[in-house]
Amino acid sequence: MCKLHVIMPVKDSMDTARDAIRAVMHTEGVDFTVYNDFSSDEATAELTALAAEYGFRLVNWADATRHPSPNYRLTLQDAQRRALSENAHLVVVESDVTVKPDTVGRLAAQAEKGIGLVAAVTEDTDGMVNFPYLYARKLKGDTVSTTKRLSFCCTLLSNEFLKAFPFEGLNPDKQWYDVFISHQSVKMGFRNLLMLDNRVLHRPHSSRPWKLLKYSNPLKYYWLKIVNKRDRI
Repeated sequence: MCKLHVIMPVKDSMDTARDAIRAVMHTEGVDFTVYNDFSSDEATAELTALAAEYGFRLVNWADATRHPSPNYRLTLQDAQRRALSENAHLVVVESDVTVKPDTVGRLAAQAEKGIGLVAAVTEDTDGMVNFPYLYARKLKGDTVSTTKRLSFCCTLLSNEFLKAFPFEGLNPDKQWYDVFISHQSVKMGFRNLLMLDNRVLHRPHSSRPWKLLKYSNPLKYYWLKIVNKRDRI
């Protein structure tokens, strides 16, 4: 059975990141890396203290690159190299997501031959399926095969898929890659799965609050996105 590497990109927002990290640490048998993407000095100090307390690997991109945040491309590339070197599946858990102790293990149990990605569906504090899986509210069953895009909120990328698709070729002009990678998986003949009965708490966009304008003021959101070249997927 493949090992499990869990990664979590963090950009400030320690209220959610703190909960997200502690939740992952309740998962047994995983190798855990937090990628600190140019957080504030205060957040970096807290992440350093949490790494010392829990024993996870902490990568501070400020020590390794001058490329400004977001550094999702660098994070995925580094994580893929580590996962492949140890014959591991890669699980991405965002810093605004709180997993349960069995969440990651249940994702791994679905990673059979021919599976590209396996995602846990997200819900809000009221237990309602929320963004980015609003389309899943109409789906039935426990685990469904889907050709729709999967988010990296809480998603396993199988070792088989990692071997087949090198992240070195990811477009450096983009900022986010979950939509592209999930579609690429299907294009390459893999099956992607969404687990409707494996739910995680999602408090969206806590690290980049300007993105909440997508819901409250979509015209302003898209104007800022275009003018400032933000949120490129």
